[in-house]
Amino acid sequence: QVGRVVQDAETLLRPARLLDLPGLERTFTLRTNESFVEEFGPRLIARIQADAPGVRLRFAPKSDKDMASLREAAIALEVGVAGETGPEVRIQALFRDRFVCAVRSGHPLGQGAMTPERYAAGRHINVSRRGRERGPVDEALSRLGLQRMVVCMASGFSAALAMARASELIASVPERHTQGARAGMQTFSLPVDIPAVTISMLWHPRLDADPAQRWLRSCVRDICVKS
Repeated sequence: QVGRVVQDAETLLRPARLLDLPGLERTFTLRTNESFVEEFGPRLIARIQADAPGVRLRFAPKSDKDMASLREAAIALEVGVAGETGPEVRIQALFRDRFVCAVRSGHPLGQGAMTPERYAAGRHINVSRRGRERGPVDEALSRLGLQRMVVCMASGFSAALAMARASELIASVPERHTQGARAGMQTFSLPVDIPAVTISMLWHPRLDADPAQRWLRSCVRDICVKS
């Protein structure tokens, strides 16, 4: 433990070296969900390849989530909603994302005004990696004396949208994460009040002084800001 503390201190105090991006050859692991990879991954890879063609990205699933990987720097970055992390993890907000309702083109819900009652009366897909049957949407409907009918559960937003696209089901998904995946579908603002979520990137302070890691974080930040 003492050796690790000394190593961390030396890393933080070490002067930043000049970074040779064209000659850089490294693999960085980013832990995030599949929707972020699908929406932002292609642009992030293009940006990185333009600067440093020898760099590879490994996208690790959020199901691997554990703070030990960040503390040990096995994960270069985690991107998502920051939970309980502890003081040893750096956090920087990237953007805010709100939830919207997505249905297939020509869905009956697209005719007429969207109301909480019409929304709740439809058949829904619930998205939860941990298998939770209720979420913020259900709590908001409950406050209005309403309850939606959930007919299936999915572990990711991409799967939920694929099912909604080919059926009468309704998917409630984060807007910015799913912009490309919702192409050709009808999208509505949710008729209930759901707080927006803050998407952040998280990393260990041990990586602060690494110029390659700083460059990687700047790439992720720029892609999210410009998207």
